[in-house]
Amino acid sequence: MENDAIQLKDVTRVFGAGDRVVTALDRVSLDVPRGTFTAVMGPSGSGKSTLLQCAAGLDRPTSGSVRVGGTELGGLGETRLTLLRRDRIGFVFQAFNLLPALTAEQNVALPLRLAGRRPARAEVREVLARVGLGDRARHRPAQLSGGQQQRVALARALITRPEVLFGDEPTGALDSQTGREVLALLRAMVDTERQTVVMVTHDPVAASYADRVVFLADGRVNGELRGVGAQDIAARMTALEGAPC
Repeated sequence: MENDAIQLKDVTRVFGAGDRVVTALDRVSLDVPRGTFTAVMGPSGSGKSTLLQCAAGLDRPTSGSVRVGGTELGGLGETRLTLLRRDRIGFVFQAFNLLPALTAEQNVALPLRLAGRRPARAEVREVLARVGLGDRARHRPAQLSGGQQQRVALARALITRPEVLFGDEPTGALDSQTGREVLALLRAMVDTERQTVVMVTHDPVAASYADRVVFLADGRVNGELRGVGAQDIAARMTALEGAPC
């Protein structure tokens, strides 16, 4: 559908060969509408991170189709795939991955500089203000709290105005209060700016900020929940983790 930011159809990802074959994803189909917040959960080894990596063009599926904004990733060479990730996709990970010698505004501007663009200071300051760090532009990472560093990482991901923002445990290294602040910021970006967010998490509280929670088990989609709280999400996770293989 044209309204989908991400489309996965029958995606399979196999690692290894012979007796050591591991099927991380097994014919997964999933559509992510634009302007929505999707959380992906599942037991350890269920394929969550592999799903994110294939959807974001960081890894190629063994078979199946992945589309970002209507662009089929399977037909792209490495150079075009790199350009797509740079220009149309944003990433936020558990590790902030900021360069310690650079200020907050220099870290945020880095993707533009790597793309050969000379970033306007006003543009960089504006995106820092969006994440609540307008007064921290000249601070280096060591001068910022963990939550502030993650906000800088978020601003860096947003500076290219990505079609989709992918988060891999983005609050995993934060305390609960700071994590909630970052999640509220992501929620607000979806609600007010129609940003599309796809987040892998193990935390039911984090997942409760999403519009829907997609569950994986043994490399397959195992249902989803919408409009429920952390308690219901935790109960579903407990049932999945206790299910026989």
